Amino acid sequence: MTVSEGNPVRDLPLHDLAGFTHRWVDADGVHLHAVEGGRPAGPAVVLLAGFPQTWRAWRKVMPSLAGRFRVIAIDLPGQGHSERPERGYDTHTVAAHVHATVKALGVPAYWLAAHDIGAWVAFSLALNHESQLRGVALLDAGIPGITLPQTIPTDPARAWKTWHFAFHLVPDLPETLLAGREREYVGWFLKVKALAPGTFDDADLDHYAAALAADGGLRASLAYYRDAAESARKNHQALNRQHLTVPILGISSSHGSIPDMAASISPWADNTTGVIVPGAGHFIPDEQPEAVAAAIADFIAGGD
Repeated sequence: MTVSEGNPVRDLPLHDLAGFTHRWVDADGVHLHAVEGGRPAGPAVVLLAGFPQTWRAWRKVMPSLAGRFRVIAIDLPGQGHSERPERGYDTHTVAAHVHATVKALGVPAYWLAAHDIGAWVAFSLALNHESQLRGVALLDAGIPGITLPQTIPTDPARAWKTWHFAFHLVPDLPETLLAGREREYVGWFLKVKALAPGTFDDADLDHYAAALAADGGLRASLAYYRDAAESARKNHQALNRQHLTVPILGISSSHGSIPDMAASISPWADNTTGVIVPGAGHFIPDEQPEAVAAAIADFIAGGD
């Protein structure tokens, strides 16, 4: 595996992230992009984002962690500036690439914090690489086979939070309807699922829409949902061997999708605690970054 520093992609400034740099890693044949900074000798914290975001979902949290921790925010396959392979989007396959990236960056053991689809991947990573993990924080995510309801709700008061799971599974139709309208689609999620509609500005929408509109971006984003059944199958196959023993922190929000992440995960994990962040919808790291950074820092302090 190889690691390259610097910025081979033009026009990728890291505003408000002094001391952070772009990294590109060949992770078992898939090139992944990461942003790394913070305290090199500190405990390593790996951050993963979900749909429809990229590593940028953590940009408001990263400076608060940088004084104490080595911080690594990774674009999953298909996200941001990472490669968009044709296949292999079940979360166990993706988790292997993420873990290979962290190893290539010279990190022997690490803490993991992940939101939405990033949390899907983090849960599967914990099932397969528990001995290298110090702890895992999972933020507001319907993890396939774990916290995701078996039946998509039809009550309008709840259905708007999960309707896209079924839509993204339909072959070809989402690509047909969404091509050229990526900004409108991304904007719906960012504006409706955040408690405060002004959480995301035009620069955020432009960034996430461009990532989705990039060659293969929409296909890759949908592939996580289309491979969700395989992710669930592999999750339960692993859980049949043993439950998680690594410390798990479930971070929910007052107006999120999963009311109590810790309670939803506890049947599968032996050491689970939870916090609920007030004044936030689904996009907790963007909406309440100080509270998220504090929860992660306290979680790490409690485990060291």
